[in-house]
Amino acid sequence: MNEQTPLDCVLGFVRAIEAGGGAAEVDSFLAEDFTLVEAPHVLAPEGSMRSRAQVLAGADQSRQVVSGQRFDVWRTTCEGSRVVLEADWSATLLMNLRYWDAGDTIRARTTSVFEVRDGRITSQDSYDCYYTAELR
Repeated sequence: MNEQTPLDCVLGFVRAIEAGGGAAEVDSFLAEDFTLVEAPHVLAPEGSMRSRAQVLAGADQSRQVVSGQRFDVWRTTCEGSRVVLEADWSATLLMNLRYWDAGDTIRARTTSVFEVRDGRITSQDSYDCYYTAELR
């Protein structure tokens, strides 16, 4: 039997999101005690911390906000159960947001640090830098 590496798990999670995955599609990648910590950014100036349940609910809600999510992975670094993913993220907006209109492509440079245990992601710390209209 071929055991999945932490990198395989993280890349599978990202590809599930790209494929339009909601809660049902990303659920199997997340450990029961999963937490997501987002550093402050333009859409969440205070940052955020979310539980697994909140992330799964957000995965379903994201389908009303964006479509065509894409991660262009630039680099991955792995050390034991830790995976660092550096990527350019983009999606098409389905609604107006502060810096963008529906139909616009929203883009961010992102770095995320994942911890994986027993083939499931236990934590994700994300550092997202969004490109706003003023920065284009």
